[in-house]
Amino acid sequence: MTMDRRQMLKMAGATVAGASVLGLQAFASDPTIKDNTTKKKALIIGAHPDDPETGCGGTMILLKRAGWEVVSVYMTKGEGGIVGKTHDEAASIRTREAQKACEILQARPVFMTQIDGNSEVNKTRYVEMRELIAKEKPDVVFTHWPIDSHPDHRVCSLLVYDAWRRLDYSFELYYFEVMSGTQTQLFHPTDYVDISSVAEQKRRACYCHESQDMAPLYDNWHDTMERFRGLELRYPSAEAFIHLRRDKNYIF
Repeated sequence: MTMDRRQMLKMAGATVAGASVLGLQAFASDPTIKDNTTKKKALIIGAHPDDPETGCGGTMILLKRAGWEVVSVYMTKGEGGIVGKTHDEAASIRTREAQKACEILQARPVFMTQIDGNSEVNKTRYVEMRELIAKEKPDVVFTHWPIDSHPDHRVCSLLVYDAWRRLDYSFELYYFEVMSGTQTQLFHPTDYVDISSVAEQKRRACYCHESQDMAPLYDNWHDTMERFRGLELRYPSAEAFIHLRRDKNYIF
């Protein structure tokens, strides 16, 4: 049997024409989507304001268009992210920026209680993350890849992973990348989402983070990453993910 390129991409688990393993096309065409009992939910959990947007913004937009509830979770409020500002001042500024970005993405923002630059992995923080996810009852969660130069990213990733295990693998878990090569390391995607149709909307959301000098940062790093991932699939722009699957034949 001969197999064309599109079929091969599907077999590889890659996104084709905007549909990923999340089933965006199928879900968008499901007539029961208007019934709230069938509405699916995605949590995108980042360490700081701007992490969900830069790592997963295009996929967030596509999920929302497909009828999903999309929640953007910020582990910190970016307290340490503005030179010359106190923690409270920076948190206020960056919270407003995240809220503006979420308006463009049509996502619901949720802010947790860790402190930017001083995040912790301990029993209390494990419980906090687990309780938040359990309350939201997501179908899928996206978060940072654990091999990352930023300690807050690593903390966020580990807390989400622990919640996934302790909540009996009740949601699908995907890792996203941010500034690969500089921050995210050794990232070998299992899945892609073609974001070409929503790339500009994602950019506008990311540009809301003015305190981070986002325009040149985005253009030099994030846009390059999107175009590189797109080249891997011959699309203008794409986001890439690692899907962590539980092996049902192995207890861990």
